[in-house]
Amino acid sequence: MKLNEKLALAGTTTRRIWALTTPYFSSDEKWRARALLAGIVVLNLLAVYVLVLLNEWNRGFYDALEKRNQPVFWAELWRFTYLAFGFIVVAVYRFYLTQLLELRWREWMTGRYLRRWLGDQAFYRMELARFTAPAASPDNPDQRIQEDLNLFTTYSVSLSMGLLNAVVTLASFVGILWTLSGSFHFEFAGDKWYIPGFMVWAAVAYCLAGSLITHFIGRPQIPLNFHQQRLEADFRHHMVRVREYSEAIALDRGEPVERQHLDLRFSRVVGNYLALIRAQKNLIWFNTFFAQAATVFPMIVAAPRFFGGAIQLGELMQIASAFDRVQASLSWFLDNYQTIAAWKATTDRLTSFEQNLRQQSAPRDLQVAGAAGELAAQDVTIALPDGAQLLHGVDVKVQPGDTVLVQGPSGSGKSTLLRTLSGIWPYARGRVGQPPDLMCIPQLPYFPEGSLRSALAYPQPADAYTDEQLRSALMDAQLPGFAARLDEEEAWAQKLSGGERQRLAIARVLLKRPRFVLADEPTSALDAPTEALVYRALLDRVKESGGALVSVAHGSALDALHSRHWRFEPATGGTARWRLAT
Repeated sequence: MKLNEKLALAGTTTRRIWALTTPYFSSDEKWRARALLAGIVVLNLLAVYVLVLLNEWNRGFYDALEKRNQPVFWAELWRFTYLAFGFIVVAVYRFYLTQLLELRWREWMTGRYLRRWLGDQAFYRMELARFTAPAASPDNPDQRIQEDLNLFTTYSVSLSMGLLNAVVTLASFVGILWTLSGSFHFEFAGDKWYIPGFMVWAAVAYCLAGSLITHFIGRPQIPLNFHQQRLEADFRHHMVRVREYSEAIALDRGEPVERQHLDLRFSRVVGNYLALIRAQKNLIWFNTFFAQAATVFPMIVAAPRFFGGAIQLGELMQIASAFDRVQASLSWFLDNYQTIAAWKATTDRLTSFEQNLRQQSAPRDLQVAGAAGELAAQDVTIALPDGAQLLHGVDVKVQPGDTVLVQGPSGSGKSTLLRTLSGIWPYARGRVGQPPDLMCIPQLPYFPEGSLRSALAYPQPADAYTDEQLRSALMDAQLPGFAARLDEEEAWAQKLSGGERQRLAIARVLLKRPRFVLADEPTSALDAPTEALVYRALLDRVKESGGALVSVAHGSALDALHSRHWRFEPATGGTARWRLAT
């Protein structure tokens, strides 16, 4: 990669990090956030100031030891006591405020991303894109919100405060080291050369060489950390799916296949982690050598002046302490390289997630507007995620009193038509007019874990309905055995049979009394007598509300219960696969 390309990439990355970082500090919580940040900065400055005082203490204390001056020794020891106590207090409250800022920042970012992910069906469109264009859709949004946000806030605060501390420490100690180190002179080509502040230049050269070597050795960790987070999330996601579909897997005796899938995913986790360990091992080889050499390096450089009598033991120890602080400040990049690599990987995952969320919030081609008394589609074209066109130029109306049955071959797009009429299908264009009280019954209804009354009232709160209303809906949906179990708490999606789930979904509609209902094969798992009873209850409730029903069904058992029929027929011309005969 050329230098200008690297600079452009660095600029883009910086802007994305800035876009992730700044919203919290300009949000409605900005004053608390800024106060916490200011408090942490002040405590970091105090910590560095105490370290400067401790560096000065080194000189007096070790000089007293060398001269066997007992009164000064005890006085310096007492001075060390209150300096150490002050440093402890600063360290404790710096830790407390840092953790508090990380928690508040994560709380705010989590709430923000949850609102955006769940808003405007972004989560639904992302999931569709994940199976059709994996490269364009972020993997595991749940992991990015739950784990990556936590890592991002933790690393951002710790790294930024660590860098601030390193800069302030360097500014505080470089002058001390410059004064103490004196000048170094040597002869070259018959001339005498003097290098003032030699220890400072030695520290700079030492750390610059170490940082360059560290970056060269450690840079493979950035992509490895990125892939590790993705692979860990994939492994966890598949285990969640096994738990969700435990009954179906058990009935199919699918345990060996699932074990193979999990073993494959975990082997990828282990393989990438081994590569990461090897990369970290190479870096630790150098870091350990660098840290050990830094312990004796200032002593070796200052030893000639000490043995020549130019400095005393106290001054030698002060030089060593100041060099250690300067070297540690200049080695901040080296010491934090692994953390920076993990932070960079986390930031890349969040910036791609942020970019995808912005794409999902872009205006859609399908315009959904309110309509007072009817459900209508005007010049609607429906496509699949891969771009294949299902229907073109659909114009339909559903008015109060209509009962419409949608039929056609499997896979023709009946369910997709209902998704478009409900306004959630992202691969459609045209205009849909919806009445305000429209309700849908999906093929796979969702039931939250908890009490039965909460599952029945979802997504409204359970206390919005009386026990009598809840029991009446269950009775009308042919679930009399559940009327006395309203306060039972279960994982209802796994607890109920297919037919019970469908009847519970219909019970929701009977409870909420919408005028217009879109039902996607709502009784496919029921026997004929039960299906007739439940469907008649549904039709009666819709007619009582003065509304209409649009159903998708395969069989002919429901034909007599509907007054109109829409049929998917093969298209004879154009780009669409089907035409809708109404």
